[in-house]
Amino acid sequence: MTRPAVDRLFAIVERELSTVVRTRAFLVLGGGFAAIVVALAWSGGSAGYTPLVLDLLTPVEVLVPALAFAFGYRSVLGDAERGELDLIRSYPVSRATYVGGVYLGRAAALLIAVLGPLLAVAAFVVLSPGTKTSVIASHSGMDSPVLYLRFLFLTAVFALVAMGAAVAVSAAARSTRAGLAVAVAFGVALILGFDAGVVAGLSGGLLSAETIEPLLALSPNSAYRGLVLDTALSGVAGGVPASPLVNALGLVAWLLGSLALATLTVWSATWS
Repeated sequence: MTRPAVDRLFAIVERELSTVVRTRAFLVLGGGFAAIVVALAWSGGSAGYTPLVLDLLTPVEVLVPALAFAFGYRSVLGDAERGELDLIRSYPVSRATYVGGVYLGRAAALLIAVLGPLLAVAAFVVLSPGTKTSVIASHSGMDSPVLYLRFLFLTAVFALVAMGAAVAVSAAARSTRAGLAVAVAFGVALILGFDAGVVAGLSGGLLSAETIEPLLALSPNSAYRGLVLDTALSGVAGGVPASPLVNALGLVAWLLGSLALATLTVWSATWS
């Protein structure tokens, strides 16, 4: 990528980031997420990093995609609605540069909203009397800040994947109403649909136990959950054995596929 292209990319990143963080929705939704995380950490008693991850895993799995679509579903639609997308197309800005800048700016805002509260509640464990936090885990049953750092890293990756899907929806939709409808439907599918479909197929005899692992990796939520259970909660939480490689490949495929879809569709048709 040439230097002018890099400059244009970062100009779009700065524009998108400043646009999101100045909105009331960012403050309200980010504040709501922080309040939920703090309440869960407080009610859990701060007994250690592993119990904290157990308390936060399910809420984070549900709320991160919701935040991603709230922050990202109008990323391209907003530009199209205001006529700014046609103006941007008149400049020497490639599809990849525009989509990359939009994605990185929105993703940065999402990471601020998600990781800030998760980092803050780790202080509850550090300051909790009687909690040992200086031990580095040497086996799966020992509590350690390393386990929580793994959880934070995987949550950041999950947030990036969810934002990629949100930007893809925004780029592919050709109206605000359609974008909102697809965003809501897709968000519900991410949170509930894929897992529910696998469970229904298993209970109905359409799927076998051997096919569960690759099928669950097709869902970003299931892949994220599997990686957390394997790397941050190994030996603590039970469930279907999962391959970290399969789950990681599932997340990578979702991210690259979403960004590719957004790049191909961003201005391939007239927005209405």
